[in-house]
Amino acid sequence: MTMKYLLGLLTAFLFSFPVAAAEMAPDVLVKTVTNEVLETVRQDKEIRNGNSKKVLELVETKILPHFNFYRMTQLALGREGRQATAEQMKVLVDEFRTLLVRTYSKALTEYRDQEIVFKPFKMAPTDTDVRVRTEVKQSGGKPVTIDYYLEKGSNGWKVYDIEVAGASLVTNYRSTFAQEIQKGGVDGLIKSLQEKNKTGEAVAAKTK
Repeated sequence: MTMKYLLGLLTAFLFSFPVAAAEMAPDVLVKTVTNEVLETVRQDKEIRNGNSKKVLELVETKILPHFNFYRMTQLALGREGRQATAEQMKVLVDEFRTLLVRTYSKALTEYRDQEIVFKPFKMAPTDTDVRVRTEVKQSGGKPVTIDYYLEKGSNGWKVYDIEVAGASLVTNYRSTFAQEIQKGGVDGLIKSLQEKNKTGEAVAAKTK
């Protein structure tokens, strides 16, 4: 398995949180939703056969309430984010969200029979920022650790980062974003993301 595949697989699983999930403890949330979505993927032939339109619709309709994309974008930008105005930040959040959705939703079609093991979890009643640890077991390969980082706000627990084998989904973009900003400023990064997303739309259209 490649890192891109694993990031996409586990990110996409969490894209389908039900509304009631906001009231769950973070570890229960991750376990419940992961198991539910895996079962859906196993039973849905269209998803397994690569129906990108159906997968995108699933992801896009379920994702917004349950991921903190503003925090994710801030982390991906790092110190370079200080250059962004409020309006630029809004556009960046929208474009980064679209990029992640289009890049990783394909993983839903690639799931086969990997086993997800949920590690012991502890948290204090006052904790508002936690890590939920899991492990993906695959035939013919070594287990791969997947860690989910969640924070609790007024609307419950939301994911703001995922680590695969110690590599952060969010900070994986940081060097690329920094290079784009150094070359063309924040507007240059926005343009780059918009171009990537337009390319993604064209590819999706061809596969419908």
